[in-house]
Amino acid sequence: MAAPPRPLRFGVLGCADIAWRRTLPAMAAAPGVEVAAVASRDAAKAARFAAAFGCEPVVGYEALLASSGIDAVYVPLPAMLHARWVEEALRAGKHVLAEKPLTGDAESTVRLLRLAESLGLVLLENVAFPHHAQHARVRELLADGAIGDVRDFTSVFTIPELPADDIRWQPDVGGGALLDMGIYPIHSALYYLGSGVEVVAAVLRVRAGTGAVASGRILACTPGGVTADLLFGMAHSYRTSCEFAGGAGRLLLDRAFTPPPEHRPVLRVERQDHREEITLRADDQFANVVRYFADAVRTGTGAADRAAASLRQARLVADVERQAVRIEIP
Repeated sequence: MAAPPRPLRFGVLGCADIAWRRTLPAMAAAPGVEVAAVASRDAAKAARFAAAFGCEPVVGYEALLASSGIDAVYVPLPAMLHARWVEEALRAGKHVLAEKPLTGDAESTVRLLRLAESLGLVLLENVAFPHHAQHARVRELLADGAIGDVRDFTSVFTIPELPADDIRWQPDVGGGALLDMGIYPIHSALYYLGSGVEVVAAVLRVRAGTGAVASGRILACTPGGVTADLLFGMAHSYRTSCEFAGGAGRLLLDRAFTPPPEHRPVLRVERQDHREEITLRADDQFANVVRYFADAVRTGTGAADRAAASLRQARLVADVERQAVRIEIP
């Protein structure tokens, strides 16, 4: 009887909250995947994570990348540190799963995706929501004509105001709201409306003095004239939703981007004389991402479509930054 394949051994660069809450629990529970080491510049942080997930604590990112026992690296570092450490990991011969955004600019995203391809390595940006079953179901309903042809799309990701010392208020470290929350509605427009979506106009509200993007709104459209109204920010009530207006009705999905694993999504479909709520099964999008990544590494196939989406997303972000009217706020 053949021995089972060796597990895919992950090393983690940094002790971020998203790693603690969602990604590392998903990795620890995934068949054929092992959290082998967690690196931090702070020995106490590395030790805390290592104790929780049964792995080796490592002091310093370079030391982890030098390990021959690591197959893949997960990068949950602040946004503007991604490009450097993704490149270091690729050049060390590691597959990479990186939190979104993959980098802070389109040019770096292009360069790193090309580098990964040239080295025969998987590089995947962890935009998790397309891996949740609720979005596949929405696509099915739209394709079946549940609301007629889609005319307009609205997507929102806003969160309550962050503490003053949060790194997302530091543009050179955390990147700001466009690179954090704004990725979600932009990516959802690509997911539902296709890669031909283009930015028409945008407004960014930026903090006086620092230039940190606090919130914004984007108007985009497809070549066929379907409009997309995309809102994001980090000084609002909590909202994560996608809404579709069609020729025969409306479809609304709440908790579109960050549902907990036990959450059962509810789709609301409204037509002239009909209202319906469709309750879906719970799903764990982070577990699905880990499985998708591991399968891509083992088979050498499957990640090209996600790479193309990451590239198009990065270019749309660049278009927003170039075209936006900037309004200073206190």
